[in-house]
Amino acid sequence: MERDREFGEFVDARALVLRRTAYLLCGDWHRAEDLVQTALTKLYVVWPRVRRQSVDAYARKILVRAAIDESRRGFRRRETVVDSVPETPTSGTAPADLDVRRALALLPMGQRTVVVLRYWEDLSVTETARLLGRTEGTVKSQAAKGLAALRDLLGGHILEEQR
Repeated sequence: MERDREFGEFVDARALVLRRTAYLLCGDWHRAEDLVQTALTKLYVVWPRVRRQSVDAYARKILVRAAIDESRRGFRRRETVVDSVPETPTSGTAPADLDVRRALALLPMGQRTVVVLRYWEDLSVTETARLLGRTEGTVKSQAAKGLAALRDLLGGHILEEQR
């Protein structure tokens, strides 16, 4: 019973944050909910062995790995669902009203994951590298490439204002 109570308290406190992170990783609220459920299920199984001081990091690691696994599946849909068909054909350039979430969804999974962990979850390079099982150099490179791609997609407006 103690296990269930502790796990329930963790879920109550962290589910919303995990869901937001999952959304930034996959770009779809429904898939984000599925990813969080998958992560929480896996976390519950190992709950008695998880060190309480590192439970957030461990949950985040499970979530990121679930997102990466899900993105590799062949049956995953490759098209993007829209509410309506555009009146005019779209060009290869991003529209001015493109928001950060949509731009984030256009990044390759590795860059998106690093950008979300570094700048949304506010993890250090070392923490991000450890979480992803990559070198710090790879994390720095992926972060730089991801931010550069976001600048290009957003026309430099939003990211330049943050400097």
